[in-house]
Amino acid sequence: MSPIRRLPDRIVNRIAAGEVVERPASVVKELVENAIDAGARRIAVALEEGGRRLVLVEDDGCGIPEAELPLALERHATSKLDDEQLLRITTLGFRGEALPSIAAVSRFTLTSRTRGAPHAARIRAEAGRLSGVEPAAGPLGTRVEVRDLFFATPARLAFLKGERSETRMARAVVERLALARPDIAFRLSADGRSLLDLPAEPLAAATPSLDRAARIIGRDFVEAAIIVEAEAKGLRLSGVLSLPTLSRNHLQDQHLFVNGRPVRDPLLGSCLRAAYGDLLPHDRQPVGVLFLCLPPERVDVNVHPQKSEVRFREPDVVRGLVIGAVRRALAEHGHRSAARLPLGAGRRGFQSAAMRSPSRSSMSPARAASPAGLAEASAPFDGAPPPSLEPASTSAAPALAGEDPGPLGRALGCLHDTWIVAQSADGLVLVDQHAAHERIVYERLKQQLRAGGVARQLLLVPQVVELPAAVREVLLARAAELAELGLAIDGFGPEAVVVREVPALLGEAPDIAALLHDLAHELAELGEALSLRARLEQVLATIACHGSVRAGRRLSLAEMDALLRAMERTPYSAQCNHGRPTWVRLSRADLEKLFERR
Repeated sequence: MSPIRRLPDRIVNRIAAGEVVERPASVVKELVENAIDAGARRIAVALEEGGRRLVLVEDDGCGIPEAELPLALERHATSKLDDEQLLRITTLGFRGEALPSIAAVSRFTLTSRTRGAPHAARIRAEAGRLSGVEPAAGPLGTRVEVRDLFFATPARLAFLKGERSETRMARAVVERLALARPDIAFRLSADGRSLLDLPAEPLAAATPSLDRAARIIGRDFVEAAIIVEAEAKGLRLSGVLSLPTLSRNHLQDQHLFVNGRPVRDPLLGSCLRAAYGDLLPHDRQPVGVLFLCLPPERVDVNVHPQKSEVRFREPDVVRGLVIGAVRRALAEHGHRSAARLPLGAGRRGFQSAAMRSPSRSSMSPARAASPAGLAEASAPFDGAPPPSLEPASTSAAPALAGEDPGPLGRALGCLHDTWIVAQSADGLVLVDQHAAHERIVYERLKQQLRAGGVARQLLLVPQVVELPAAVREVLLARAAELAELGLAIDGFGPEAVVVREVPALLGEAPDIAALLHDLAHELAELGEALSLRARLEQVLATIACHGSVRAGRRLSLAEMDALLRAMERTPYSAQCNHGRPTWVRLSRADLEKLFERR
């Protein structure tokens, strides 16, 4: 083995570049953060060939004095950190590694001019070798050109993606920083094409800019946005999040900031997911922009070279603030839905359907003649409905003119015995009867659980259900938890269980065998990772699904109206237990657009 020796500075810089400069997007992030720390109000980014050939960042910040340009390209040299302030970091950059690391793997040019200087000054570097400082022309601020990235370490080029992918990642970096600072104007171009042009806006102290969020995340997000604001124990949370009915299957549209710094923090992400809880499917993610502000000494941002992770000194305080604030905001908007009917179908799309003559209407009015085998259609729901769903009137006639029908309108009929059609004050509402009733039953079960236990009914004849041995063992191992949910089971031989009590909301004739199979699958999936209460509430969702009126179950108009009124009184009724929307609205303006009356 060779003797221990000190590595040359050029090699040290290239090693550091491997941590800081992963791809062109990393260069964009570091340079734009430097521009923000310099007090810039306009930042322009230009890319060529996805950033391989050129990354150019220009700003109108305070600039770098001519005498300090060589120092700016030395490792661990920074103007953003005093010797004793490592625990009170208030800037985005502070390590002093970005510029020398970038210069070590590219052809690098830095031009800057400070206020009052007669001219700008320039310094160049090629693979870490610095040139002398020379006079240059340039406005107030800094211009950084990074050409031929990784030419000095060609093996790194093999790990880059295609030009479009690299451009897309660089754009995502600029968008995240632009969301954090709506008071700064951002421009991004690639190969001469303008990709972003975001004008500066007045700095809003309370919430992020909805206009900028609309341009970056999408107009559909703003239409489904709810405001989140909370303060506790020196921490302040503010932001804009989506209704549960607007979600994504990825995290790209979930933007989290700590003291203005974009982060991918697992604690904040898990808090956000926990706050939405059963309002979202397990494979979907909420959309939004969330800012957490706290004293800098209560968060460690010096965890990762790219500064994308943080560590909180009091994670429980952060967790309580985020989950509590987001849940309160969701509860205040529990009846709103982001779901809308698509308006892309034009006259041609409707023509073939309008010309057909079906043998009978697919829209079933109240008490339409029931086909054979559906004589039970006159019974209310599946067994006696809960008190909140009992019809206020047995009349099948629509509401009289001038009568307030409620936010979800008055039922007119049912499509395919699945979707309730209602007329609201401003248009048309379609309701998925099973999804809506499922949420109502679920919330009632949760309320009963919190009050001390789910109401149960004793079976006159205990039901024996044969089950595979593995399923039987899973259920019997959790028999005590199931008893809290109103389901009393005991072992009955080696391959069966006996059910003596079931939740009262399941009605008179639930399919107990199917329920037990679903519960066993749910319990096996949950394992021990969740708390008892969380497991109980997730199992309640399965029970509620079995206790809800099914698609294909024909209801009377009075029962439909009772369901609509119950939805208006039930928290989170805009989505079912699986996160799907329970209703969609088509306004009069939408109808006029569909029929080209405007």
